[in-house]
Amino acid sequence: MAQASAAFGRDIPTSQESTEIRSVSYQAYRILQLGFVVAPIVAGLDKFFHLLVDWDKYLPGVVNNALGGRGHQFMMVVGVIEIVAGIGVALKPQIFAYVVAAWLLLIIANLLMIPGYFDVALRDVGLMLGALALARLSQAFKSEFSSFS
Repeated sequence: MAQASAAFGRDIPTSQESTEIRSVSYQAYRILQLGFVVAPIVAGLDKFFHLLVDWDKYLPGVVNNALGGRGHQFMMVVGVIEIVAGIGVALKPQIFAYVVAAWLLLIIANLLMIPGYFDVALRDVGLMLGALALARLSQAFKSEFSSFS
């Protein structure tokens, strides 16, 4: 029973355990921060070069039609936003991690409009949860180094 309560944080950790928990939490924070700096910047840059994938295929036809057939140009704007979001996570993760989570929610909604991409939408749910975890962890460490270094 003591193990179960410890798993849910009900036991008060010793000073040494508290220091270890903080160290492990900080490492998790930095790992998530690195991921949410690199991934949006790489994806954003690739909107211009299409080295990883043809990003235009992730835009539903109805959206492309609503944009007057300018889906490719729209995806380039998306790329710029993603690059800015990645830089933002590096500099102000307590704000931009929420921006990335909201952006991922929009991507999920977009993917759900395209048959055959539900698996990618599910993956992005996991990414969104990771961005939310980063946002929460960044609140605990905002007095530490606030920029990625």
